[in-house]
Amino acid sequence: MKNKCSIAIVGAGSVGMAAGYYLSKEGIDVLLIDSHDPPHDIGSHHGETRLIRHAAGEGEEYADLALKAQDRWHQLEKESKKKLFVPTGTLMVGERDASFIRKSVKSAKTFGLELEELTAAQIKERWPGFELPSHFKGYLEHSSGALLNEDCILAYKELALKNNAKLLAHTKVTEMKFNEDYLTLNTIKGTIYADQVILTTGAWTGKILSELNLPIQVVRKTLGWYATEKPLYKYPLLPSFYFSFENRKYYGFPDITGNGVKIGRNDSERDIEPDFFKQDFGKYTKDEQDFKEFVERFLPGLTSRISYGQTCMVTKTPDKHFILDWHPKNRNVLIAGGFSGHGFKYASILGEMISQMMIAGKSRHHIPDIFSISRNSLKNY
Repeated sequence: MKNKCSIAIVGAGSVGMAAGYYLSKEGIDVLLIDSHDPPHDIGSHHGETRLIRHAAGEGEEYADLALKAQDRWHQLEKESKKKLFVPTGTLMVGERDASFIRKSVKSAKTFGLELEELTAAQIKERWPGFELPSHFKGYLEHSSGALLNEDCILAYKELALKNNAKLLAHTKVTEMKFNEDYLTLNTIKGTIYADQVILTTGAWTGKILSELNLPIQVVRKTLGWYATEKPLYKYPLLPSFYFSFENRKYYGFPDITGNGVKIGRNDSERDIEPDFFKQDFGKYTKDEQDFKEFVERFLPGLTSRISYGQTCMVTKTPDKHFILDWHPKNRNVLIAGGFSGHGFKYASILGEMISQMMIAGKSRHHIPDIFSISRNSLKNY
């Protein structure tokens, strides 16, 4: 095992692998370290698909990043010669006063993004697979869609390795130590010395940075697939969708891969210790019940019996904004985490930003103040 490198990336999932690609492209001696062999299902980056929306309901700060991320995903498609983005469009649906939808519409207006406003009747006419109450309305974002997330990570991985990056898989980092001119990473396979370190450790961010007492919450989420032979539930006859209603938030995708319509719920979760996480969908009655109620109400043409399900982890900050900042005690350590369930779509541009920060000390792209590790919401919690 090589035990010295210029930059070590701890955690080679979505953002870590993207950063490894961009650094390797610049000829940097980079070592990616992961407890498993990405892409894998012991984290946050599995499950076939991820939404990429440009009219961000999480805050206007994200819209510009989403547009840049979309451009970088297209670039990755060209370089890897892989299909990574499926232009399904995204239909946001909900009550007229739903907060998430109002914020998304405001974001679209600010950035000049096109949203097509639709009544419940118009949605039903265009996509008869949906059943909606008359007081619901929708907004279709034509330019957004689905990322094939595991294929995205694999594409970055293959290109990074082609660029002479190294990957140390199945290697857990147990400790990070600061030295005057370098950093020491103790792993289950030995010691690694690096000039700089990037921490993209996902659910383990709070553990490896325990001395900072970051208010990070790790939760278990579920995903479900419903097999169907009906063309109206398959791409391109059904868009990706995001529902916000009655203080509940669901999202989903048409059948793109042949495995069925995929559904997830954003606001249903259980706290979990990441070291004990496993694929145990169905352990709790609520795992399937959450999806069953949604399907029977809004997608009644689907079978109400789930085909299969998965679990994943989400790492949340109190304000659900990211952390992208230098370690407060060492400028040779960059922290990227707390992606709070909406980070994957930005992995491409975040990887580029991280690469620029490591090489030049700052990114050419604007980094919102809400990503600061010293923001009040992380200190006063």
